[in-house]
Amino acid sequence: MTGRARILLLISLLLTSFCSADHVIVTGGTALRKWENYRVTEDQHDRWWANFVRASTLRMAEIRKAYGANAPIVWLVYQPAYQARGREDGKPYTSWIAEQAAKRKVTLVWFNSSGDFLQKLNSRPRGSVETFDFFGHSNRHAFMFDYSAEIIGASTAWLHERDLPRIRSSIFARNAYCKSWGCHTGESMSAVWRKSTGTALEGARGPTVYNDVGQGKLPFVRGSWVR
Repeated sequence: MTGRARILLLISLLLTSFCSADHVIVTGGTALRKWENYRVTEDQHDRWWANFVRASTLRMAEIRKAYGANAPIVWLVYQPAYQARGREDGKPYTSWIAEQAAKRKVTLVWFNSSGDFLQKLNSRPRGSVETFDFFGHSNRHAFMFDYSAEIIGASTAWLHERDLPRIRSSIFARNAYCKSWGCHTGESMSAVWRKSTGTALEGARGPTVYNDVGQGKLPFVRGSWVR
């Protein structure tokens, strides 16, 4: 093979890798007001149903700015929570989420359980996940796909750090950037994620605050981000 042919082959491989890159955004569910209204006002969660949805769309815009207007985004959303909150509020939230996905030309993938999430995440091609973001409730040991929906102050669907070895580590690109925008992930789960997948997961040491997402600002942490 000539030097020119080698260069052309290398360029082709790089372009193929770039074009197959995915940016995965995972959106957990919102709490129900029927439970949260029992709490004192300052302890209530999710007065606005779209906290995690809006944060996700802000991140989409950020990704497209950094990686190009046509950067492929895969949006994994926990469907049961938005169906339940939609019934409670009398609003078609799942339809609105689908409209947001279509507007932004992202691939919307609903999931309905922890096992369903793992199956759909693991179906991504080898080396394709360039970025991974989680928006939702969490604690230091788990992503909580629902919270205060079935049971007040509790989760019935989650990804625990004990489940992380079930993620197929080969889906991540070399130097993939992963971040949890949920509370307390950096206090334990980030370290287990790195050990299980070989990829760092930036997470919060402390609670994260979504108060300003409606004003176009991504969540911030009362504490620090760690990897």
